[in-house]
Amino acid sequence: MPETNIATDIATSTPFLHHLVFGIYPYIAVLVMVLGSILRYDRDQYSWKANSSQLLRSKGMRLGSNLFHIGIILLFFTHLVGLLTPESLYHYVISTEAKQIMAMVGGGILGVICFIGLTILIIRRMTDPRIRATSKFSDMLLLWVLYVQLILGLISIFYSARHMDGSSMVALGNWAQHIVTFRSGAADFIVHEPWVFKAHLALGLTIFLIFPFTRLVHMFSAPVKYLLRSGYQIVRRRGRAG
Repeated sequence: MPETNIATDIATSTPFLHHLVFGIYPYIAVLVMVLGSILRYDRDQYSWKANSSQLLRSKGMRLGSNLFHIGIILLFFTHLVGLLTPESLYHYVISTEAKQIMAMVGGGILGVICFIGLTILIIRRMTDPRIRATSKFSDMLLLWVLYVQLILGLISIFYSARHMDGSSMVALGNWAQHIVTFRSGAADFIVHEPWVFKAHLALGLTIFLIFPFTRLVHMFSAPVKYLLRSGYQIVRRRGRAG
């Protein structure tokens, strides 16, 4: 039986708020991300960059950046596959219980890697006067939002350990699959889930919402054309001697 918790009490006492956050807000967040990114690229292409601070100070940049990017990229895609793969499909290769253990161990390792990297980057940006002076509000906001999101994700592992049958994982998966397929009743799947899962979802959606207003847009700027180019030759003309 689901355990009684504050998140459940709030969801059952204010069903409209619960439906707004987990039934409607996902579409608002994704819509703002898509339209906002298109408008920013169209109107302000010079701001479409990562704004690296490595030139100001390289110490700690490589280690922190590598750990953060490796962790966050793998976390994103493992979350994407884990949430959107139907239970009936992954049962051909793995049980629900085994999938939860794999998610807890793998997610925990990647979360710690990302957490260490992001901690290094935050300390570097907060303590170096030159870097802090050139940092925008959106830079600091994004770092702290990602930091809180990582902490929530790591805390959720301990809540998952209370129910090793994978029931919470299945509920979250059903929610995500109903959202992306535009089916009604998505919010109903997570009414009884602990507060940490709901906070993790809500903040994750908020990251989508603020996406076009931060340096995250550089994720869309992978050098695909460079990799697929047919090649070229540089020809220099030798000038005449004076």
